[in-house]
Amino acid sequence: MAQRALIEQRPWLLASIAASVAYYFLRDNPVGEGLWGLLAKGGAVGLLAVYAAVRVPQGKHRSDGLLLAAALALAACGDVAIELDFITGGAFFAAAHVMMVALYMRNRHQRPSPVQNVIAASLVIGTPLISWLLSGDGKVAFYAAFLGVMAGTAWMSHYPRYRVGTGAVLFVVSDWLLFSRMGAIDLAPLPDLLIWPLYYAGQLMIATGIVQCMRGEQPAR
Repeated sequence: MAQRALIEQRPWLLASIAASVAYYFLRDNPVGEGLWGLLAKGGAVGLLAVYAAVRVPQGKHRSDGLLLAAALALAACGDVAIELDFITGGAFFAAAHVMMVALYMRNRHQRPSPVQNVIAASLVIGTPLISWLLSGDGKVAFYAAFLGVMAGTAWMSHYPRYRVGTGAVLFVVSDWLLFSRMGAIDLAPLPDLLIWPLYYAGQLMIATGIVQCMRGEQPAR
């Protein structure tokens, strides 16, 4: 019954998960290295954007829902573009982070706990610092500053932090593994195994956590 409800009520979410799984298993296959691989990779988060746009109810949350959908769409463009040009892909992701920061700032927690403050500050400062240490590249650290602010503000928002905040942290860890390929620290085989699952799980947790909160299915914190 649960699977049937998912298919009937959230087909875009189910399609997104299917695309993500398809990409993970096809990426090292000759089929996955061409157009089909790009479609599966872009479709995974792109379909999350459609899910967000469709599932957010009309009313006061509609503009926030469309902002979430737009940020996810930019991230999906980044997923595809980064396969063609690293800088272009990073620019799409930076734009997506800016939109997510705007969303989180519009939905700030009125009385954040000391733990929230510490985690948020650690993410804002530590994300670009660790990214630079892993990659040895100043441009990567510059991009990671956007990533860190996105993750930090996610923890300071009123959205469920152990859903949305944790999803943002998974996004950060995924990028750290990606950046480790550029520097002297060899973390193999972890990047090959975990970059995509951590990234997609993070985006999935962020999208579903925010949408369910807007719909009243998940209480805000």
